[in-house]
Amino acid sequence: MAITNTDFQNIALAISAYSDEAYTNAKKLNGTGIVSADQRIDPTGESFIGQFRWYKPLNATVNVASLSSATDGTYTSIATDVADYIKSVRTFGAEQVNLQEVVSRQDGLAKIARDFAEVRAQDEHDALLSVMKGVSLYETTLGDAGGTGQGGITDFDTDADAANTGFFVDVNALGLHGAAATGAGDARKLFDSTAIGAARGERLFRSVGAAFKDYEPDYMYLVTSPEVMAEMRAANIVDETVVTDGNLMFNSIFAGKFRLVMTRANQMITPSAGDVNAQSTKCTFVVKPGSVAAAAINVPMPVEVDRNAASYTGGGSTNVWYRWGYVMHPMGYDWAGATTAFATNANYSAAASWGRKMDSLNLGILPIFHA
Repeated sequence: MAITNTDFQNIALAISAYSDEAYTNAKKLNGTGIVSADQRIDPTGESFIGQFRWYKPLNATVNVASLSSATDGTYTSIATDVADYIKSVRTFGAEQVNLQEVVSRQDGLAKIARDFAEVRAQDEHDALLSVMKGVSLYETTLGDAGGTGQGGITDFDTDADAANTGFFVDVNALGLHGAAATGAGDARKLFDSTAIGAARGERLFRSVGAAFKDYEPDYMYLVTSPEVMAEMRAANIVDETVVTDGNLMFNSIFAGKFRLVMTRANQMITPSAGDVNAQSTKCTFVVKPGSVAAAAINVPMPVEVDRNAASYTGGGSTNVWYRWGYVMHPMGYDWAGATTAFATNANYSAAASWGRKMDSLNLGILPIFHA
């Protein structure tokens, strides 16, 4: 059958109706107050890594003056420490077959350019979540509950700076929340469905209190899943008032104490056998504001276009590459991974990539494992 002018008009109308499907990736963490700038992090150094230095708290020796003894007073020493951080540079490219536009009437590179901000934001979210999971895995490995370690924080008197003690809470472990869970029948979720009202959040408050003790911040971010969010809504503990932070708005619980960041991105790690109770199959992060320092890296040729006239038998192609870089570093930790290459998300999420450098009360990422 012959193709009429009307058929061509219908095709043209269909093509002109193209639009962009909305992104439905997991909600992102990098746009929240979890991330902040730190002037000590300078990404312009001539290496894959950098260092920042700080003063340690004074271990002061206070002398009592004497009118009868000429003995010299004891001096107080001042100590400093340094931590390494790692750089990461990412790239994103696309190719357009130039003559394809004759058929589709669409510029593929224009689509790539429109969506570049989304691609970069998603990459930074993935890197941030990898950092949080890496720190979490480092702490459970340090606690070594499946071996000879002390596990995590199991009581209000637990000293997370003691040897072989991790900065995390396992709701189903023996101690802070009762006997060790042994099966589905006694497994404990983060929120207690058998309690009434605000008492449903007791496990959360006990975990935070045991970890941060009397250095608990005014507010924190609760990075959790839609499942846990549903539990909070069912318990009617989500605040009616929405918290506004810059251009972002957060639901919160307990009068704004915890700003809720809901993401379906998998937050659970794979700890070594016995390091976390077998009934604790989920992880929720309690994070202090500014717990991850971030800095952008100025990369040469952030956008580069390359044309190949001879490709596709002379039809030609256009390639575009985007490049960006950043430092993503959890405060209180030292980079212990490879120092001869840019960090990947697999590097960020590895326990061996991190080491604790500060007193545990300076740490800002608290993993809570629960059913």
